[in-house]
Amino acid sequence: MESLTSRKNQYIQHLRKLASDSGYRAEQGEYVLDGEKLLREALECGAAVTSVLWSGEAGFAVPGADMYSAPRELVEYASPLKNAPGPVFTVKIPAQQIPAWLDRVIVLENVQDPGNVGTVIRTANALGMDAVILVGNCASVFGAKTARASMGALFRQCVLELTQDELCALLEERKLPLYGAALSTRARDVRETDLSRCAVAIGSEGQGLSKSLLSACAGEVIIPMEPGSESLNAGVAAAVMMWEMCR
Repeated sequence: MESLTSRKNQYIQHLRKLASDSGYRAEQGEYVLDGEKLLREALECGAAVTSVLWSGEAGFAVPGADMYSAPRELVEYASPLKNAPGPVFTVKIPAQQIPAWLDRVIVLENVQDPGNVGTVIRTANALGMDAVILVGNCASVFGAKTARASMGALFRQCVLELTQDELCALLEERKLPLYGAALSTRARDVRETDLSRCAVAIGSEGQGLSKSLLSACAGEVIIPMEPGSESLNAGVAAAVMMWEMCR
């Protein structure tokens, strides 16, 4: 195990750039996370852990990963999180694979909050969604905040990043109707809509779904709320929709 002592070390700089630069993550084909619990979950789920930075001695063996050790303050400097528990580790970004079985899909469009995206991934995994599909300008799936909010579900849940055209082509191929969650007079009460086999799209809190994606929908659905209530948080709205899809 290599011992590191400098902030200028190439590996330390690599970790920091993975945390801050989505383009660099895509180029390198890996992302960075922090925490022993997440590391153990990654290994249990068969994720390809490529390197681990420990504070002091290694807590346990990680087969196939490059192992590093550094003082506590250097591990905290390299971590993507504040008050980092450590260890800091990198994971290979998996290739996108469209599931053979695709009956229940949640779609996020332009949801930029990583906490919301991570929460949706976590909820989708808990409720048995076949896929989470991100379109438009969503928070990076492999950003540290998104991954941490998913609480390890990112290692288990199918998540796809597609263009709108790719999404529509996929749903048409699988004969899967797309419904858009919308605050409109055209929208039907979600409780009165058959969502047993479909895709449901959720937009950002501020803007909702784009006109372009709404025009591609077979229909619109709405979560009934008390008068005067504003739109729900995107993560909460998605959770309600997924629950209805599972009933």
